[in-house]
Amino acid sequence: MAITTLQLKKKLDQMFSENEWRTSFKRDKDQYRVEWKDTGKGVNIALPNLVAKYEKHGEQAIKEIVSHVKLSLQMISQKAELIGNEKNIFPVIRSTSFPKESKTGKKLVYQDHTAETRIYYAIDFGQTYQLIDQDLLDQANWSESQLKEMATFNLRSLPIDLKKDTVAGNDFYFVSANDGYDASRILNESWLIEMKERVKGELALAVPHQDTLIIADVQNDMGYDILAQMAMQYFAEGRVPITALSFLYENKKLEPIFILAKKKPIDQKNKQKDE
Repeated sequence: MAITTLQLKKKLDQMFSENEWRTSFKRDKDQYRVEWKDTGKGVNIALPNLVAKYEKHGEQAIKEIVSHVKLSLQMISQKAELIGNEKNIFPVIRSTSFPKESKTGKKLVYQDHTAETRIYYAIDFGQTYQLIDQDLLDQANWSESQLKEMATFNLRSLPIDLKKDTVAGNDFYFVSANDGYDASRILNESWLIEMKERVKGELALAVPHQDTLIIADVQNDMGYDILAQMAMQYFAEGRVPITALSFLYENKKLEPIFILAKKKPIDQKNKQKDE
């Protein structure tokens, strides 16, 4: 389903035609900008990226980005507070390349997670969320440890529904509740311990983007390769990509699999052929 950036621009013009929106288009950068007139705040949409998603998902790709942009800009006008929203605070996983400050220059609250990921915190507003900055923490007179404890407690209340697929003797489970916290469930320590006891082989996980968590019961060498391919595919398609790397869960720790690749069992038949 082919479409040009100019055709896409016309579709976006129609969907942002209401009076509260101001739009502009930079042809040299193929960049479409939407601003909310009341605040002057706006977001940029990279049209080549949206073209690629449109070719895969059709009109649904446009509807999703338009909905996301509108909710994000409307959220900016809301006054966020931690007090009174205690049950709506959750941890979110982001890549280590994710900004440490908000677009307005406020320091975001985060902790290191793995060599590839960080943990940020968000107030959930139902259809959208806002990342928590240091100013919000200070206003509530909370410590980072209080915030972490509250967010982790709320995370454990989220259901974990698994969809299973078996490929080449390896079992893969997918969490995709589309509530914004699928990847965050990797922080549920008690659940990880339960999964570790449940698997027949090695427990590996991937958080390619915000809305997907992949769990793998790796029972042979091919399982690592299949998981890597899955993670790469989801990473490329995600609206909020995190990392294309997978992790091995061992001794209550997550380690990037590329570090441990040399520890993978060697297929003796292939070894003999090579010799």
